[in-house]
Amino acid sequence: MHAAISIITPSFNQGRFLEQTIDSVLSQGYPDLQYIIIDGQSNDGSVEIIKKYEKYLSYWTSEPDRGQSHAINKGLQRAHGAVVNWLNSDDYLEPGSLNVIAERFSDPSVNVVIGRSQIVQDGKVIRLSSGTDVYAGNVAKTLGWARIDQPETYFRKRIYDRLGTLDESMHLVMDKELWMRFLIHFGLEGVVKIPDVLANFRLHENTKTQTQAGHFVRDSNGLMYQLATTNNAHEKAERIRQLLPFDAEKFNALRKGFDSSPEVANTALDYFLLYKADEAYYHNDPSTCLQLLSGVDRSALASPDRELFNKLRFRSRYVPVWLIQLLRR
Repeated sequence: MHAAISIITPSFNQGRFLEQTIDSVLSQGYPDLQYIIIDGQSNDGSVEIIKKYEKYLSYWTSEPDRGQSHAINKGLQRAHGAVVNWLNSDDYLEPGSLNVIAERFSDPSVNVVIGRSQIVQDGKVIRLSSGTDVYAGNVAKTLGWARIDQPETYFRKRIYDRLGTLDESMHLVMDKELWMRFLIHFGLEGVVKIPDVLANFRLHENTKTQTQAGHFVRDSNGLMYQLATTNNAHEKAERIRQLLPFDAEKFNALRKGFDSSPEVANTALDYFLLYKADEAYYHNDPSTCLQLLSGVDRSALASPDRELFNKLRFRSRYVPVWLIQLLRR
């Protein structure tokens, strides 16, 4: 028996890509599909494209909204499938992907299925994603380095029923915020990672991940600051505030769903600071690297990550920047 699957497409002025998105869902031929399109009153011909397919859609609307997260939440309110995901209007599914998903969710203990995606630019596949990062047996690292590839990450609807909808104040990292809430409340329970390519993520001149990359980083930093303040990790929160860019006022007001066990939260923040130290080292900023490392409890890290900690601390202390730059040539 096939699990009912709900796919939500938030849409706004992506008419040049929208038809391929819609076709990729409907041509799956999946027998128990609920396909919902929430358009934000596009004026580029998108509505005409949607109307072309409306007899095959479970629901669609075109009306003003408060952004992508709001549009997805409107779809979630109507979703009744046992399995749910959203597919942005410039991405598209791989043929047969919903059957693969349904097969994995036939196990009632599975909460999340994570596949892989192809990164597409100008009609060509330029690389293959590794899928959402999951570190087996290490919830803290998975949370601290929280990186989600949303198009190929499917959740049971009961997860949304438990966690609630997307945070509509998040316009860029709403998927990461949801993933963090899942990890805090469920850990890695029922998370299955598979090698199958499920979706195609399109890069183009208006892709938010490219045009607003700096804002993604700032909001990601802010989520970790929120994790720290919510769980009374005050020293780590202050270190993040002093060393990393984000809108503190915005994230001070956000407390929803980030309450964790102190041990998991603190270790996750150790991993986050290690990650940012590695990033600072890569960008030839040994001073920031060392300041970030000074907030890490090395003993809380897994053995390979302690080795990274040691390498970063040694090189940032003793290897001059000019030599680092020379070695990278």
